[in-house]
Amino acid sequence: MGNDKGLRILVLEPYYGGSHKTFIDGLTRLAFKFELMTFPARKWKWRMRLAAPVFAERLHGSAERFDRILCSSFVDAAVFRGLAPEWTRQAPLLTYFHENQFDYPVQIEDERDLHFSLTNLTTALSSDKAAFNSRYNRNSFLKGAKKLLKASHDMKLEDPARSLASKTSVLWPGIDFSIIDAAKPHKKDRAPVILWNHRWEHDKNPEQFFKTLFKLKDKGLDFKVVVLGQSYKEIPPVFEEAKKKLGRRLIHFGYAGSRKEYAQWLRFSDIVVSTACHEFFGMAVVEAVRAGCRPLLPNRLSYPELFPGEFLYEDRELVRRLSREISKKERLTKDRAIELTERFSWDALMQKYEDWISKRP
Repeated sequence: MGNDKGLRILVLEPYYGGSHKTFIDGLTRLAFKFELMTFPARKWKWRMRLAAPVFAERLHGSAERFDRILCSSFVDAAVFRGLAPEWTRQAPLLTYFHENQFDYPVQIEDERDLHFSLTNLTTALSSDKAAFNSRYNRNSFLKGAKKLLKASHDMKLEDPARSLASKTSVLWPGIDFSIIDAAKPHKKDRAPVILWNHRWEHDKNPEQFFKTLFKLKDKGLDFKVVVLGQSYKEIPPVFEEAKKKLGRRLIHFGYAGSRKEYAQWLRFSDIVVSTACHEFFGMAVVEAVRAGCRPLLPNRLSYPELFPGEFLYEDRELVRRLSREISKKERLTKDRAIELTERFSWDALMQKYEDWISKRP
């Protein structure tokens, strides 16, 4: 395939959890020699501020050398390159953007810390290559950077869209579907099951999701609900409200204890819904679709580039569209589920990643 399979790759990930961990664990299946430097997935602001100098300090104490350095966007690449040993400036540095701070929603706009947006920008500028997990991610990054730089008064910088055009690309994150594919389907002699498998945070807009379910319940529609996803210290109040109002309609409510259990709940469900205010890719939805869930997704963010228009809705239509999905009482066929998701599998994307990593800028 024309790739140097002997390349040694140093992976720097300050937020080794969730989708970041899933991505790296899949990436290490590629035919390179990987070495990981990681921190647990917590305190993301401190990770962005301090991971680069900490990683640089560790490398000064090591005699190891690597052919490529692969960072997530939580690494301040400009600071890392300034502080790390001399040899690191000869090794191409690649950054993978799972998200960008220009478009990451905050609860109050005044709370947005522009320092993190500027760190994303200088990271992209100081990387030899940068890849984004969707066109939406890349476009919102470039649009946000241009808008931010307009506020710089007399300090002008070349249009980032032009300066970054040649070294940025879009690479979907590969997904390992093996456990989902192995999960057994369930009997269908029951009410349709609506699935929530997103983080329990405000940016996933659980308020719209559950309030839609409350309206459908009041209309007398027959449905059940499975609520998965990771929760944190501060849980939006609507989750507690949902427990009370949905009652016996809730078949499962909480984080799945294992990947296998998670896959079984995906197989058990019929309709996966997103009401997200923010989604740079949508791995949870892709996994649910692979398991056979019919998706119902907002016609914005990354979703229009991932799924056909028949599965997209305008916000004002959600109650009507979800009512219709419930009345259908259908899941995707196995062939249709594979057709919609196979292009996101590691098997389909492996060659693109090998080329991205191995080819020098």
